Amino acid sequence: MNAESYRYFLSYSGVKLPLKLLSPLNPEELENRNTYFRALYDSSDRIVCCEKLVYGEVELEHRYEYGPGGALARAQIRMGDDDPTEILFDENGSQLKA
Repeated sequence: MNAESYRYFLSYSGVKLPLKLLSPLNPEELENRNTYFRALYDSSDRIVCCEKLVYGEVELEHRYEYGPGGALARAQIRMGDDDPTEILFDENGSQLKA
């Protein structure tokens, strides 16, 4: 994806997935900011990728996939260089037990 596809945010709220990003930022507001979130959305305006950037490096990454009914089906979460953690959800978007 190109940079024009990203949306930028200052923060997020809650612990439920997918993350709810708050306080949208314009790209020109990023120059003097050390920490922010950038996100990509699909054609249904659902978040598919969210990254927390700290001093230009991706510190946290969430990737989301949705089922046919539109509910969250799968989330991959990666912190830094660690291997990603995968979380699966049922057809209603409820987290399945590991």
